[in-house]
Amino acid sequence: MIMIWNQKEVFLGYSLQKFNEVRETLSANKIEYKYRIVNQNSRRKRTGIFGENQHYSSTYYIYVHKKDYEYACKVLQSS
Repeated sequence: MIMIWNQKEVFLGYSLQKFNEVRETLSANKIEYKYRIVNQNSRRKRTGIFGENQHYSSTYYIYVHKKDYEYACKVLQSS
């Protein structure tokens, strides 16, 4: 089980497509992971910001267990 004290970040990005590719790669290699999505627009729903690039409105994080970190990095680099 992945908890905050035994996790390491293997992905941080703004692309939903890349986020899904990383998740699929980890799943295909039977590497347990957890993820977090932070929406930057949650505070600005009503007002918005003129000229803001919507591609950067969410930040995606993927974490694996510390013991799987090196293997996960190796798998992600080879894909």
